[in-house]
Amino acid sequence: MVKLADEVRVIDADTHLTERHDIFTTRAPKGYEERLPRVVDVDGQPFWVVEDGRKIGPARGGGVVNRDGDKFPFEESKNNGIDWVHRAAWDHEARLEYMDQNGFHAQVLYPNALGIGGQGISNNVQDPVLRRLTVEIFNDYLAELQDVSGERLLPMAIMPAWSVDECVREAKRAAAAGFRGVNMTSDPQETGAPDLAHRDWDALWEVCADLHLPVHFHIGASLTSLNFYGKYFWPSLHQNLKPAVGGGMLFLNNARVVINSIYAGIFDRHPGLKMVSVESGMGWIPFMMETADYEILENAPQQAAELSRKPSEYFKDHWYATFWFEENGGDLQYMIDRVGEDNVMFETDFPHPTCLYPDPLTAVEERMTALRPETRRKVLGETAARLYRV
Repeated sequence: MVKLADEVRVIDADTHLTERHDIFTTRAPKGYEERLPRVVDVDGQPFWVVEDGRKIGPARGGGVVNRDGDKFPFEESKNNGIDWVHRAAWDHEARLEYMDQNGFHAQVLYPNALGIGGQGISNNVQDPVLRRLTVEIFNDYLAELQDVSGERLLPMAIMPAWSVDECVREAKRAAAAGFRGVNMTSDPQETGAPDLAHRDWDALWEVCADLHLPVHFHIGASLTSLNFYGKYFWPSLHQNLKPAVGGGMLFLNNARVVINSIYAGIFDRHPGLKMVSVESGMGWIPFMMETADYEILENAPQQAAELSRKPSEYFKDHWYATFWFEENGGDLQYMIDRVGEDNVMFETDFPHPTCLYPDPLTAVEERMTALRPETRRKVLGETAARLYRV
């Protein structure tokens, strides 16, 4: 572990934040204390609710590592609350201590209770003023975390995906606040906005490219992708096997996002735009890029001709991917070379079900030391440092 951390400033490109129950209530303008997201008791269980009590979801711990540092299977730990989960999941001082102990210079943060892509707000808050206020308060809280951590915690600003204009406004506000990127749902059409292939979204892509804000698509960042998670296991499988099936299928949902973005011609119109596929691994990327080249020629040759190059050629200029467990049969270097050594970032997914824990850098030391030194430095930190201006 020490050897890897001594060689490069290690940046963990995907971790999660368990939302403190008082994020909104302590920041609420007068008259909004009982309307903004808050945690209340519902039939003996804590729930996040909004407005007049509409449920957002259970107020769970959002992790599988407890306060004593022990890791449990998802099914055994999913119903535990914030008082059970590792303090580093929700307390920034404990998180920084955890990072110091494990050799991390910085970590990128994504939410839990509000939807990994902020879809819990977009799909549950009906009042337009309240919906906007919820996003602003949460992003203000994230900006505070980044500031008090000395910019070692790098949250991605959530976007008000129900409106292109609101997203443009919030992206500009995020850049002014010092955010290093934005966190977007893959399916804004769920909220009544156009889908991301629509030209209306060019306004957001232009702002993100101009302000150097990479757009992040985390797995599970929409109801559509979570349904994907929940319907592909066979019902009679053991309960522990269901999240194992669903977790793997979620990776493939991000393949859908990557291919759609390329086919939609977004990158021809916005050559400076960067996107990140978060927590989806990378082994599928070479296959899906080859598939994208083949399928568009077979099914849509006219549309293929409208693109300036082959679909697969866009990935290395515009997309990044994060990975944590893959070994590629002992030849990780070959896989990284196929994806692109400048397009891959290491993550741990702390404190989620399949996170690298404990001693994450020790867990990957053997496979990392087998990489070319320049590849290892890029994957562990240099690529993320360049992307996030660290």
